[in-house]
Amino acid sequence: MFDPTCKFLAETFSADFATWLLGEPITFTKLTPTELSLEPIRADSLILLDSDDLILQVEFQTEPDPTMPFRMADYRLRLHRRFPHKRVRQIVIYLNPTGSELVYQTFFEIPGMRHEFEVIRLWEQPTEPFLEATGLLPLAVLSKTPDKAQTLRQVAVKVNAIAEKRVQSNVAASAGILAGLILEKGFINQVLRKEIMQQSVIYQEILQEGEQKGRQEGRQEGELTFALRLIAHRFGTIAPETEAQIKTLSLIQLEDLGKALLDFSQLSDLENWVRSLGASRSQS
Repeated sequence: MFDPTCKFLAETFSADFATWLLGEPITFTKLTPTELSLEPIRADSLILLDSDDLILQVEFQTEPDPTMPFRMADYRLRLHRRFPHKRVRQIVIYLNPTGSELVYQTFFEIPGMRHEFEVIRLWEQPTEPFLEATGLLPLAVLSKTPDKAQTLRQVAVKVNAIAEKRVQSNVAASAGILAGLILEKGFINQVLRKEIMQQSVIYQEILQEGEQKGRQEGRQEGELTFALRLIAHRFGTIAPETEAQIKTLSLIQLEDLGKALLDFSQLSDLENWVRSLGASRSQS
């Protein structure tokens, strides 16, 4: 939820982010990670913005990531391969305060190679710049402010003053989502008008994802219940470890199990059948 929200903000308000991170309002276009792909890339967290002579890579992280230095080096080499004449700025932005040393790592090093990148710990950044740019408003509450609640109120005032309704709803929803990292949901809904947030693109996407997940979980629960009833009817009691394994099966595997249970010419050995499913899942 938090990574997609930050990605949405950086891509929608790229000039605001460029002014904050680079010191000038460079106009960027979105660069898709697939243009760099030799192996799968974590596209949900990778933000690539492209200008005539510069590529800005931004990664937002809610938690410390021990793989980050390697990933930065890997991305930099991919970018050089694809765009050898462009400058590259790589910036990792950590959202949540932590005592982990990982958020202070700014280089990847192996014998014969050293790669450096930039790190921003949001909780150490002054609040004022975030209150001065529309696209940065949602980040203000995560900055170095002594009063998070009061800062969210300031954000709400700024949001209410945005004339364009679509921009207003998107910024309000993003502010509400990110504020959820540190403030109570009830307070957030009091300060930010819920009806405005509900009109936003990011809010609707999250809502649709939730509905899809709910439908998926509902189908899975139904298939599990159906399979367990068929097993009880056909085999009586089963070993607790076998039942536990069945409860970890995917929706497709549960559907296959149900079909096999309905065919009395199959599945004479339930335990081995379930174990084979578990083995195939772990290898995939």
